[in-house]
Order: sequence, then C-alpha cells, then structure tokens
Amino acid sequence: MEHCRQVCAKCGATVSFSLNAKCGCGGTLLVEYDLERLRKTWPKSSLVGRGTSMWRYRELLPVKDERHIVSLGEGWTPLLRLEGLERRLGLKRVWVKREEQNPTGSFKARGFSAAVSLMREHGIRYAAVPSNGNAASALAAYAARADMKAAVFVPKDCPGVIVGESVRYGASVYIVDGLIHDAAAIVEAGRAEQGWFHAGTLKEPGRVEGKKTMGLELAEQLDWKLPDVIVYPTGGGSGIVGLWKAFRELHALGWIEDRFPRLVSVQEEGCTPIVDRVRQEPESRSGCVFPPSPSPTGLRVPEPPDGELIAGLIRKTGGTAVAVTADEIAAAQRIIGGCGISSSPEGAAAAAGTIRLAERGWIAPDESVAIFNTAHADKYVHWQPEIKLPVIRSYADFIRLGERTGI
Repeated sequence: MEHCRQVCAKCGATVSFSLNAKCGCGGTLLVEYDLERLRKTWPKSSLVGRGTSMWRYRELLPVKDERHIVSLGEGWTPLLRLEGLERRLGLKRVWVKREEQNPTGSFKARGFSAAVSLMREHGIRYAAVPSNGNAASALAAYAARADMKAAVFVPKDCPGVIVGESVRYGASVYIVDGLIHDAAAIVEAGRAEQGWFHAGTLKEPGRVEGKKTMGLELAEQLDWKLPDVIVYPTGGGSGIVGLWKAFRELHALGWIEDRFPRLVSVQEEGCTPIVDRVRQEPESRSGCVFPPSPSPTGLRVPEPPDGELIAGLIRKTGGTAVAVTADEIAAAQRIIGGCGISSSPEGAAAAAGTIRLAERGWIAPDESVAIFNTAHADKYVHWQPEIKLPVIRSYADFIRLGERTGI
C-alpha cells in the first residue's frame, strides 16, 4: 500500500506520489494520506514521549523511510501569549507562534527539512531555489546537512545577512537584477541543462508538508482547541496551504472537532496578488515592482504559483486578506519587540494586520488569534557580505559566467 498519493486541488485527478507538484491541468498536486486507516491505527496518545521536532508527526509526512530524514532540530517552536497586545486591542487571547526559533532563523526550515529529505530519498543530489531570502538559506543549510549541492538565486535587495548565511552553508549564490519571479525564470530555464531540481514554492510537495507541521503543533499546543483566527504573512502562499491541510487532516483523524480558524493573509502594500484575488479584484503587475530597498520583505511575490488555490482556501474558511504599509509594519515590529519578541518584517506585517482587523471589528473582542512570526528580525539588518557575488538578469547571463554547476 502506498504511504501517500497526490490529488489535484483543481481537477481532482489522483496520481501516485512523486516529487512533481503540478498537475497536467495546471493545478497543484497536494499530498493525501490514508486518513481512514490512520484514524484507526494512530491515536493522539502515540505522541507522548516523541521527540520535539516536526518529525513527531511523521505519519503525516511523505518520507517513507526514516533513514532519509534530514533534520536540524526544526519545529516545536514556542507558542506564547501576548497579554500586552490583548489589552491594547481588547481581544480575548492573542498568541504568537515563534517560528524565528527554527534552525536558520525562519519557518522555511520546516519546508526544506521535508523537501530535502524527499530529495535524498529519491536520489536527487543537486537543488536550486529562487528566493527572497529565507528559503535560500534554509535550502543551503539542509542541503549541506544532506551532503547535497545547492544553488540559490535571490533578488539584489535580499538582506546581506541571509546572503552571507547561504554562502557560509556552502551554496552557490547568485544575485538577480529583478524580483523573485525573475529568479524563478532562471532556475526553470537551467533545470534541464544544469541538472538541478527546482525546489521553488509549490514546485514539489515537501515544502507544503513541512510547513503543515506549524498547524499540527499549534493544535497540540492548544490542547486540540483551535483559535478563532490565524493571521499569516503571505508571499508565495504555501504556508496558507499547509495550515489548511493540517486542520483538514486533524479533523479527518478525529483529533479536533472545532470549526477551522478563519485564515487571514497579510501582504505588503504595493504587492498584493493574494489580497486582490481574495477580494476578486484584477491584479496589477505594475504595483509589484519595487525599487531596491534597505528593508525588503519576503512578501514581495508578484506571481504566486497558485494564487487561486490560496485565495480559495482563505475564502473557504471565512477568512480575508489585508495589505499593510511599510509604516504599519515598522510600528508593529516595535510593538512586538516591546513584548520581548524579535519579529521579522513579515511577522510584524502579521501583527499589523491583526491590529488593523481588530480595530475595524473584523476580529471580535471575544475571539482568540494566533499570529505567525516567521523569522528573526536580526536577519534583516543592513550588512554586505565580504565575498563578491555575480549579478545576473537571466539564465543567459548565468551561462556567460562560464559556470557549469551540475555534478
């Protein structure tokens, strides 16, 4: 019997599990487990005494053989009450899920622990990723752990700390004169010639499954009682998909009975493709073109790989999407810092979205909220890596460097 299979979120087609996450119809292939069997054979009590990493939920992760798991201790991040923010907003409960305490300082560690484990299980030795920053350093770290080769392509305003981190983990790092979709075009263009595996958002199944463990943990840490609202900063959107999958699977297992939390996507004003889709407004690509910034965020994703899926899941839970300004992000970062939490711009954006929705009454005083702080603030300080890295615009530029990075 197969450990898992994949089902297209768009057309419903079912296929055997593979490392491909795109259906022939263009939809996203999501991993599906035999939840009816697991409901009979895998009780909650089996979690008692298990290790405190995301792999405590290995029955709901797609790696068949545990010997292929590549781990740096990711997961089981703290969930803390923010009493000060509760009082400020007049809300019943506000929690922050501290994803900045993962290896490599961000939630991306979860996705790449699963993705790199799957790559190792399937014999892949070389991976490449387009990234605004944290995915680059996470792939670099987990590839190093697995003794794999990694190439990362980041926009030229990617924070220098993250660039330097990726270099130290041994990845080949390329600076792209453009945004993340320009970096993705380079990775896709070189896939056949260079022999690298494209590990971009929703290109393979592991990253969604790894991020799903954020929702599994949240439920367990709250004694299987879910919050009313989850506020999540959204770039490519695989975290939203993962959270929705987590709650769907827990409900099918009979581990939770609550209605799903309302999912809220928060984006940075000026680049709001998910907000536009949730509101069913036409997108404006021109609104997603930013000048280089000393304080860029990972929310700048003009072309999410499956924006319709993400918007549909948000609407299905009765959620919403909101755009916040750079000033709101900076103010929220100070507020969260005053609670003793080091929040990335993305995590601060989630806090800013929470403040906005509470003040407007969309979140009611008797409701509970979980905010995801996805990375550490200190990864975003202005710093230039000592090593000079190539700046490219296209795959043709990559070739002109005279490099052949394949094994």
